[in-house]
Amino acid sequence: MASASKVFNDYLTAFESGDMERARSLAAEDFSFVGPTLQVEGKDAFFEAASGLSSILKGHTILKQFEDGDEVCSIYDFEIETPAGSGSVTMSEWCTVRDGRLTSARLVFDTAAFNALMPA
Repeated sequence: MASASKVFNDYLTAFESGDMERARSLAAEDFSFVGPTLQVEGKDAFFEAASGLSSILKGHTILKQFEDGDEVCSIYDFEIETPAGSGSVTMSEWCTVRDGRLTSARLVFDTAAFNALMPA
């Protein structure tokens, strides 16, 4: 079975590259997500709400990652590019993985830094 950090890293890479089929395959049906701008229950609800982001995501750099059994906490810079500008936003995401799939994610980031890169 893949480690929690491997599952998360594979998911994040698939999500940012627009490979939603692969990203979806790494999330459990009952996946729950809590972030500053989105809180949803269920894999379908999450991907419906968040899939549009892949067009502005241009890569990420893991700054630090901590793994404890089926949990992984990652601090990373997300590279974002929109008509309003480009830059990176530092994010922290705490995930639980069971049976090789993400079951929950809690994302924290500075919404002002993110919004500064979004078109008006």
